Amino acid sequence: MDLTQNYLDTLKATLDQLDHKQIDSMIELFGYAQREQKQIFTFGNGGSGATASHAAGDFIKGASFGLEKRFRMICLNDNLPSMMAIANDTDWSQIFIESLKNYLNPGDVVIGISGSGNSENVIKALQYAQNNQAKTIAMCGFKGGKIAALADVVIHAKVNDMEVVEDVHMAVFNVVKKHMMARLHSEKSMGSTYDARIQ
Repeated sequence: MDLTQNYLDTLKATLDQLDHKQIDSMIELFGYAQREQKQIFTFGNGGSGATASHAAGDFIKGASFGLEKRFRMICLNDNLPSMMAIANDTDWSQIFIESLKNYLNPGDVVIGISGSGNSENVIKALQYAQNNQAKTIAMCGFKGGKIAALADVVIHAKVNDMEVVEDVHMAVFNVVKKHMMARLHSEKSMGSTYDARIQ
């Protein structure tokens, strides 16, 4: 078996199976959040946490650069001291919900990312968001897990492969970013030094 070709074939097949209506709904939630200046919170564990951090960085800078109304996106797993304190003094399952209690307002957007869909800290945070009038997005893989039943929008990478799931989730964030930039940016520059680097 050609491992490289098998991986790429699996990734392509999983991307082809994505529900475009759910992606469109995610795009509209980002547009709403920017327009109404609502906060967007995202979080996850391990690779999903890295995806959350990457996406927040893209919307803080890339999708917001040059705009008067900018995206207010926060990755909750970027604050290691707070997470460690919460986990040490309470329980690991509380690390995201406790941060949301500090910041969340009705109408904000909350994105929980879990490859399995069953990470307890992601489940609890999405439940809290739902109970406090937030708009929710679940990004999952495998069978969808518990978070697939908790959110307004579900981005489900239907594959039993964690690495492929993570690739798909990042691709979806990039699709959303591309849509936002096409809508909101009359100038395509991302900064003078960036423009010079890519020539």
